[in-house]
Amino acid sequence: MLDKENNLDIIKKYQIHENDSGSPEVQIAILSERIRLLTEHLKVHKKDHHSRVGLLKMIGLRRRQLKYLKDKDPNRYKKVIASLGIRK
Repeated sequence: MLDKENNLDIIKKYQIHENDSGSPEVQIAILSERIRLLTEHLKVHKKDHHSRVGLLKMIGLRRRQLKYLKDKDPNRYKKVIASLGIRK
């Protein structure tokens, strides 16, 4: 689970303007961090199937956000992919 401090750091790093907390870049970055944390949890707790389902839902949501950003602005998409280290 992301604590408020880490969440604010991610928002500040990926925001477009001062009060931005909902742009696709911010949402993708937050989802990526949550996916990373949940992946680490599942490495330890292999039989936690409920969390695995949640992970798959988050991955699908991130994929849809990335598709939206790619269709809307390919340059911003490439920047986000490069900064987060996501394979595409």
